[in-house]
Amino acid sequence: MHLSVIVPVFNRPAEVEDLLYSLTLQTDRAFEVIVVEDGSTITCEAVVNAFTSKLDVNYLYQPNSGPGPARNAGSKAAQGDYLIFLDSDCVLPARYIEVVKSSLTLDYADAFGGPDQARDDFTLLQRAINYSMTSFLTTGGIRGGNERLDKFYPRSFNMGYSMPVFERTGGFSAMRFGEDIDMSIRIIGAGFKTRLIREAYVYHRRRTTLRRFFKQVYNSGIARINLYKRHPHSLKLVHLAPTMFTLGVAFISTLSTIVSPYFLLLLLVYSAFILFDATIRNRSVLIGLLAVVMSYVQLVGYGIGFIHAFFMRIILRLGEFAMFQRSFYN
Repeated sequence: MHLSVIVPVFNRPAEVEDLLYSLTLQTDRAFEVIVVEDGSTITCEAVVNAFTSKLDVNYLYQPNSGPGPARNAGSKAAQGDYLIFLDSDCVLPARYIEVVKSSLTLDYADAFGGPDQARDDFTLLQRAINYSMTSFLTTGGIRGGNERLDKFYPRSFNMGYSMPVFERTGGFSAMRFGEDIDMSIRIIGAGFKTRLIREAYVYHRRRTTLRRFFKQVYNSGIARINLYKRHPHSLKLVHLAPTMFTLGVAFISTLSTIVSPYFLLLLLVYSAFILFDATIRNRSVLIGLLAVVMSYVQLVGYGIGFIHAFFMRIILRLGEFAMFQRSFYN
């Protein structure tokens, strides 16, 4: 099995350098790397060129089109028979490629996904954000780190599929967010087998500022409505949880102002659960405190995006790209 690792990137040369370096440390070196520059103004071409003596790596540049088309451009240039897609803000443990190959050899799947973790040298904020995105107390259970009883939907920060999948589906759509879930839905709809490889995890740095993180989860809320418009069956009751949480926070805050401040105890109890769990998991009270803030940002940001998109797309019946007029990456 020959693997092609495809990485779309926009204005993040430092991240690409870290990812490529982690690829040089792989215990199995039989793979190629394709870095697709998606209209960056700060390119990573020099960074990629510095690794040409250490990796089988190629560099492509295309006008800004979004991550989906960038991944498709890399897929068309790939020489491998199995494609792996990674976000540029990921780094890999040394056995990642070895684990993927051995797992697919033992139990082949047309498409797979793996979970993400935070490395100990990540910033406190990055580790708190990772907790908010992976914990069962937030939305971690519906993000792609857990396998359902019947189907598994890989996410593009750590995802792979065979060349026949690409040829039959045409690859990722031009959705500006949620394109990986759309791709997974179409893969399963085409009859291909998907599965989770738990041991094939990546270290995911994620957004490094509060504003960027809010925008990311806000866009995820918008994407869920866009996915519903494309695939009505894809919207499940569990996907409404962040929106219900957001409305609940607003309702409790109103009651605490009008009726009694004791209503805030409901939010304090939830915050205490997060603080305790995040502190134990990360062995840091400071990360626990930051995790409380990031968990609220994650849930409320998603909920606001969902509500906004519901109004724009369901009520006003505007088009999919009405919510993403500017560049995907801005």
